Amino acid sequence: MNREKFNEILDFAVEREREAVHFYQELQEMVQFKEQKSLLKEFENIERSHIVMIENIRNNVIKNVEAPLPDIENLAISDYLVDVKPSEDMTYQDILIVAMKREEKAQKLYSDLADKTASSETRKLFLKLASEESKHKLYFEKLYDEMVLTEN
Repeated sequence: MNREKFNEILDFAVEREREAVHFYQELQEMVQFKEQKSLLKEFENIERSHIVMIENIRNNVIKNVEAPLPDIENLAISDYLVDVKPSEDMTYQDILIVAMKREEKAQKLYSDLADKTASSETRKLFLKLASEESKHKLYFEKLYDEMVLTEN
């Protein structure tokens, strides 16, 4: 992969992370409980750290990629849900569906990028980012399971 194409991929990944930051900011305004807002703020900050990680890839400043990746459980709830468009009148269920789908797509993006890179260090970093997105998806799937599926 040439440098120009590589930078285009990184630009795309950074833009997706910026969208995720904005998404979590909007969710913070929608949720009612302080605990939820705090957790979403934490996710916002994690997404911001992903932007830094991606820019480090661009600048060849790759660190902490040797740590083993944890196995992340996949409840696969989002596999059976239809996409929901974010809107002002979203229900809690809608918010969780949107969040799950976003994290699922981000995880796939980073997994695909890992498969397309020749550098083992860059591959490890993309896999680390994919793992982080999987953790976020699992969190939302567990909330959905506890708060939505148990109510139905």
